[in-house]
Amino acid sequence: MYPDNKKTKKPTDVVPQQNRISQDTTIVGDITSKGGFRIDGILNGSIKTLGKIVVGKTGVINGTIEGENADLEGRFSGKLKLSGTLSLKTSAYLEGEVTVNKLAVEPGATFNASCTMKGAVKDLNNEARKSSRSGKSA
Repeated sequence: MYPDNKKTKKPTDVVPQQNRISQDTTIVGDITSKGGFRIDGILNGSIKTLGKIVVGKTGVINGTIEGENADLEGRFSGKLKLSGTLSLKTSAYLEGEVTVNKLAVEPGATFNASCTMKGAVKDLNNEARKSSRSGKSA
């Protein structure tokens, strides 16, 4: 009755939706999602996502962030761990502990944090090995 060759979407094929915490909204607790987030309100807790996190100019996060990439225009205080890039816009204010692969800071942004850059260490180690090899053969 129904054709067997008809393709159906599996739940894993669905692209996660963008989530949003609007201005004048405060959430206390932990958030886990596969989709990205835009935060224009206040989050007191943690957020963990496979998507991108954007903290708008009115956004405030006090807690932890774990994800791939993040753009920060608002305020963040706590622990931030990204596997990709953190971009701090001019209006951004960040304090705490940061672990990222890449960091981009626009003039005017406030960055009061201890920072660990994962990708840079690997690149520096590779350069040191290349230098020591070329020094031995010379």
